[in-house]
Amino acid sequence: MPSGRGVAVLFTGLAMWLAARIIGSPGLEVVAVGLAALPAIAALFVRWSRQRIAVHRRLSDVRVAPGTRVHVQIDVENRSFAATSFLLLEDRLPSVLGRPARMVVSGIPARDSQQVSYTVLPQSRGRYQLGPLSVDVSDPFALVRQRLEFDDREELIVTPEIEDLSDAPDAAFGANVGISRTRNLFRTGEEYYTMRQYHEGDDLRRIHWPSVARTGELMIRQDESSRRANGLVFLDSRETALGQTHGPAFERAVSVAATLGVLLSRGGFSLRLTTADTPPAPVSEERFLEALTSVAHAQVRSIGPALAHMRAGASGDSTLVAVAAPPQPGELTSLIRSGAAFGPKLAVLVYPVDPDTLPPERQSQLEGRATQARLALTRAGWDCIVLPPSMRLKDRWHVPKERRLVHSV
Repeated sequence: MPSGRGVAVLFTGLAMWLAARIIGSPGLEVVAVGLAALPAIAALFVRWSRQRIAVHRRLSDVRVAPGTRVHVQIDVENRSFAATSFLLLEDRLPSVLGRPARMVVSGIPARDSQQVSYTVLPQSRGRYQLGPLSVDVSDPFALVRQRLEFDDREELIVTPEIEDLSDAPDAAFGANVGISRTRNLFRTGEEYYTMRQYHEGDDLRRIHWPSVARTGELMIRQDESSRRANGLVFLDSRETALGQTHGPAFERAVSVAATLGVLLSRGGFSLRLTTADTPPAPVSEERFLEALTSVAHAQVRSIGPALAHMRAGASGDSTLVAVAAPPQPGELTSLIRSGAAFGPKLAVLVYPVDPDTLPPERQSQLEGRATQARLALTRAGWDCIVLPPSMRLKDRWHVPKERRLVHSV
């Protein structure tokens, strides 16, 4: 379509032609016709150039963590035998990533290409579509502008935040507390082996002395490489428990689940994931993170069916990680019953709102419910951590239990 400049040139040519006819000037009439024809000639040029431009988008990373800067490079190729004029590119982005990216490409020589780039900084997990991309093509005089749409899209996956639990944030407590908690979580994975009698030539370092003392014979610890310990991660995704997707409590819970699931996976565990509305399913670490990238709050009100599915798949060589809001008394009993058949058990209770922001009466009720749940779970053999939405898991992971209990009250 004609640009503002093209419309001005067209009307100027028409006005000159009318003036030439009135005053009878053939020379001016020729100039006026040529000037009025320029926008039409420019339109033909732009139309001829339309199928001779190609664009390709590339991302520096297609899977990133929140807060990671992603570089987007766009290659613009001129496939015609003539140089282009300037091009205006616009790449549409989801609103959470910011405004559409706009770039200007100067004239591209014939059979050549240029690269332009921009960056995005995603701050929250999710799957984001970059594109489509549009290119405004104009003639050398900018009389006509034609918009070309390229429907190619690229998916950017922003996984949940994964915390590094190996470093203690507070040197006063030391790293031993976190290491002890990690070892307890890995206990089934470290102790999964079979015993056999010692044969000449066996590695003496693999003699299992407790078995020797019990049986009176040399016994060798033999790891079973064909089987792996299991880790089940349960996320209570109910809206009535942790609020809506992208709310502080829900996102903190997703981050905690992702952190502990990755910790188990990299410790040699095979993973299963279950939520309030999905049954347990085996997943690789990659699939685990993809599932948590897309997880949203569930409309179900009862946690009972999810706990029943979890209990059906329990075994003594499985580690259970439950991430939920402080449960109601009835839900607490069901949770304890469902975890009875598991090996090591860890519950991370995330407050649905920061208690400090509530009126004193509601704050006391919420903290009292969390304290009751923590004590009951601890008596049932669970390790339990209570977090407000504004606090990172790392800040509580390395705190001794006695100190952590005081913080939770």
